[in-house]
Amino acid sequence: MDLTDGLFELSDKITEISDQINSEEAAKNAFIMPFFDLLGYDTRNPIEFVPEFTADVGNKKGEKVDYAIVIDGQTQMLIEAKWCNNDKLDPHNEQLTRYFTVTNAKIGILTNGVTYKFYTDLEVENKMDRKPFLEIDMTNLKEQEISELKKFYKDAFNIDNILSTAEILKYSNAIKRLITSQFEDPDENFVTYVLSEVYEGRKTQNVKDKFQDIIKKSISQIINSMVREKLESALDTKEEQEAEEVAEAIEEISDAPVYETTEEELSGYYTIKSIFSEFTDPERITYKDTLNYFSVLLDDNTRKWICRLYFNYTNYYIEFPVYCYETRNISVTRTCFSPVNI
Repeated sequence: MDLTDGLFELSDKITEISDQINSEEAAKNAFIMPFFDLLGYDTRNPIEFVPEFTADVGNKKGEKVDYAIVIDGQTQMLIEAKWCNNDKLDPHNEQLTRYFTVTNAKIGILTNGVTYKFYTDLEVENKMDRKPFLEIDMTNLKEQEISELKKFYKDAFNIDNILSTAEILKYSNAIKRLITSQFEDPDENFVTYVLSEVYEGRKTQNVKDKFQDIIKKSISQIINSMVREKLESALDTKEEQEAEEVAEAIEEISDAPVYETTEEELSGYYTIKSIFSEFTDPERITYKDTLNYFSVLLDDNTRKWICRLYFNYTNYYIEFPVYCYETRNISVTRTCFSPVNI
């Protein structure tokens, strides 16, 4: 089963029966072990997926962590499991921290079967960070999180690769949470910063209280405007594509087309094909003639047009698609020239 499909299937199961799971052991069997099965680990193999892994801490002998994952004879991950109705995982962080310090594992995982928190030692070597670099909510899976989980798949596991991106992931997620919290409920420091940029009067408490609501509403308006613009742009693009598809379909079913491919159009096509053959296989470059224009295509795909030649008019035109990376929209630029120049 594909990892993504398996995770969503497990997510549905968690949503459906989590309130019926009444013990830590039940959470392990119903949710936690299936999660690691999906990542390619043999949870029935006590050599690879070690239950009750002994991690002696100082004078405390016989300290055990719920599971350890061993790859190529090396302990790579420690897993501390809790009951799925235990929402407060952080207090148990200290327990996992003790285990982490006395083993060679670089990844600590704290989970109740619904939430998975992944820790490492970014701040102090061999001491587990207090905050996770990755957190997964199985009832609210996101594409980016699934992409990160794929790095923990057994056959793809590479600790250096995971650690190289862990720091960026940890702090980018922290920044996102901070910005989101400020957008939803700006605190005094954020309000003071905004006031220092836009307000020249005295920053009294009454002024701050007044501006807190103004800032919150302004941010909401900005976000709504951005979402609306994205939706309108997507709808416009879709309508243009549908109109183009309809026009092409009409042309294809015409029994007797009233256009013909001219020598000038073919000459333009071979010129463009010659230019682009330096960058791609020339066999990928084809053309399609229509009533209004002659289109040079990539892979014979009308949505991958390189340019359009308008040679059936008094003045000749060539159109090129222009892709905007900020808006992800495609616009058109047109070049005009006289027939005598070709």
